[in-house]
Amino acid sequence: MSARPILILLLITAVYAVQAQRTTPGRDTVLKGSTIEVIQSYKPQVKQAPKPEYIPQLPPADTAHPTFSYDVPQQSLYYTYSSMPLRPLALGRETVKLPFQNYVKIGGGNLSTLYFDAGIGGIHGKGFESNIHLHHISQQGDIKHQQSSLSGLEAEGTIHSKSTDWRISLAGARNQYNYYGYNHALYIFPDDSVQQTFMLIRAGIDVKNGAASKSKLIYNPSIKAGIYNAAFGTSETSANLSLPFEYHFDNAVQALLTASADYAHLETRDTGRDNTLAGVTPGIRIRLGEFTGTALVGFAFGTNSAQYILPDIKLSYKIPGSQTTFIAGMQYSVRQNTYEQLTTENTYIINTYTILQTRRDEYYAGMQARAGAHFTFSGRISYWNFKGLPTYLNDSGVAGDGRRQFNIVYDTVDAISFQLAARYKKGNKWSAGVSAQLYNFTNGTQLYVWHEPTLRIRGDFSAKLFSKLNVSVYLSVLDGIYARDFATHNPILLDPVLDVGGNAEYQIVPRLSAFVQLNNIFNNNYQRWYGYDAYGINIYGGLRLKF
Repeated sequence: MSARPILILLLITAVYAVQAQRTTPGRDTVLKGSTIEVIQSYKPQVKQAPKPEYIPQLPPADTAHPTFSYDVPQQSLYYTYSSMPLRPLALGRETVKLPFQNYVKIGGGNLSTLYFDAGIGGIHGKGFESNIHLHHISQQGDIKHQQSSLSGLEAEGTIHSKSTDWRISLAGARNQYNYYGYNHALYIFPDDSVQQTFMLIRAGIDVKNGAASKSKLIYNPSIKAGIYNAAFGTSETSANLSLPFEYHFDNAVQALLTASADYAHLETRDTGRDNTLAGVTPGIRIRLGEFTGTALVGFAFGTNSAQYILPDIKLSYKIPGSQTTFIAGMQYSVRQNTYEQLTTENTYIINTYTILQTRRDEYYAGMQARAGAHFTFSGRISYWNFKGLPTYLNDSGVAGDGRRQFNIVYDTVDAISFQLAARYKKGNKWSAGVSAQLYNFTNGTQLYVWHEPTLRIRGDFSAKLFSKLNVSVYLSVLDGIYARDFATHNPILLDPVLDVGGNAEYQIVPRLSAFVQLNNIFNNNYQRWYGYDAYGINIYGGLRLKF
């Protein structure tokens, strides 16, 4: 055999051997180059954004006269925040610590103004949180004895559990005023006879369903006790108990029940008087489609063996596919007229008034609506019947008393009122709002409803001019205030009250900002209470430190 056929046979045998090796199971194989994709399924989660940082606004001072309660124009809180991007959980968990949970504001200005305001919210932990607010403002005008000093502390803490939340509250106040509303050309009074100081201490506790509670029974019992001291041997102790309950059969029907008891004892140099009010109010709430109806009937017992039946019925209907709701109803209520309640309205009353509780019956109809995403408005018309409405008469008829204080004169009177409110809010850029109340009093047992305005208008505008500057402006108008002239004893209509002011705050650095407050910028010499001229223009400012 020649060499050529043998060589060909060897080559054929080698080829078959290589092919057999590549196809034999269990032997190593060689894969062609490729790309492997491993897909992991995960649920993206949005990280909680930090709590918006807000800039508290100083309420405008009541330049008409010092008082415990201010009708503060609605303030808008402006803030900006950026939402966190979607990230896989595998990248790690991030925790957010709220920055600057506490602040201190200190300032001063004309009228010998001293201002202090502080908030402490950083005392908290797992299952509890607390808030503490301290404040002080003192001012002195150009008239002798025209000065005031208002100081207070409010604190509360809440303990959370799975089923209940317990809240404990404490409040204290020291508010000092002077009776300067007399004819200084005719009378000279020693300092101790015109100084009035109110001291308040109040503590309370309440409990309600916790956030995780699934009970059909909703409850919020509370109990409060306090003592309210004043000059000239005046002291009022009080205790309040409230037991409200709701039982939800389902989303359509709920049973309501409230029991309450309010006690006050007023002690003066000459006498002591009790003021009590207790009652129980059962009721039901029903929701049927766009209709909601609530019917309550209260049975109460008051001072001097008074007995009250107090219906409270409200019906509302929301137009389908719209943001408009119509309401109508009737509500009867009783107010105790404690010394604290009356001096909150008018600081300059006498302490030897007759205790008489006020029954207020209201029949009303109205609407609430929203236009688009920015504009809201509401309106309400009411018919009132007041029995024992306290009014403030400046002329006591006693010669030589200087007419420094106001007497309580009770009035039984009817009234028709119109209430309107509107607000436009453009995100966190600016907001404007206005509200108005108009009362027409008729059939009163007094000639006029003394020192009760028939017209109230409040307006406010707030804007964030740029990232570090916030400004706001307020407007307050009161009109239709009747008093009795000192000289002639005839009724007179006081000039309208017009108070315009504003404030601004500029952030210097993240922890520090500067603020300025303006009140009665037109320097109007009006009188909310006859004889008591308002403070003039008031400007003060200072710094706010966050920590």
